[in-house]
Amino acid sequence: MNIHESGEDYLETILKLQQEHGRVRSIDIAKELNYSKPSVSRAMSILKERGLIEVEEREITLTAEGMAIASNIYNRHRYLQGFLQELGVDPQTAENDACRMEHVLSEDSYQRLKQFIDRHRGK
Repeated sequence: MNIHESGEDYLETILKLQQEHGRVRSIDIAKELNYSKPSVSRAMSILKERGLIEVEEREITLTAEGMAIASNIYNRHRYLQGFLQELGVDPQTAENDACRMEHVLSEDSYQRLKQFIDRHRGK
């Protein structure tokens, strides 16, 4: 399924909040991303229509498909951020750059970059 960068950011945020707090509400997402409540509400409607989240009694959970997308993006983010920090990039810059990079790298480019890095790390 083709999903936009903003949708990926929302799914990744839901996953992170779920891991940190166990439950996720729209207000939690709005605070985390510093977005307005109406923007988050609209995004949640779209993600729900696409079958990526479920909303029950104001609690948001990822569907299996939503979890797969969120986990992929989150893992890419963490890997890229860690690599940038290994190169000496300060943590905040590495965080910001990884957030942008995770969306624009094709899966093929990401996998080849990962293989290259892992080979040079001796894994």
